[in-house]
Amino acid sequence: MELRSVEELMDLLYAGRHRHALRTAALLRRGRPADKELQVAALVRGIGPVLCPGDEAARADSAAEAVRSLLGERVSRLVRADADAADDDVLRLRQAEEESRTAAFDAGVLEDWRTVLELVAAGRCRLGAVD
Repeated sequence: MELRSVEELMDLLYAGRHRHALRTAALLRRGRPADKELQVAALVRGIGPVLCPGDEAARADSAAEAVRSLLGERVSRLVRADADAADDDVLRLRQAEEESRTAAFDAGVLEDWRTVLELVAAGRCRLGAVD
């Protein structure tokens, strides 16, 4: 499946378990406010179980492929990030995912992320370009 619009992506996000993804993205927003692509990657990793409900091994690959054309190569790479990757961004993402499991704060709602998703999809949000 290849997503063609932010609206399609929002539908998938609403269909999944998005609370954990929201907390992870919010933690990254606090820690790396200029890195919208990293934040968005944390948010959209949650579509994997919606795309592949019975195949846990294929979830990351399916989610990465689904968002590649819409959100770009870097977001796709971060969504796919395997357990052995030693990339700083991947490590930051995993750290935020772990922290979000126990973090107790209001991470907002999915709709808060629509504009950021649209900016990243439009390619107007390269690292350091928008804060």
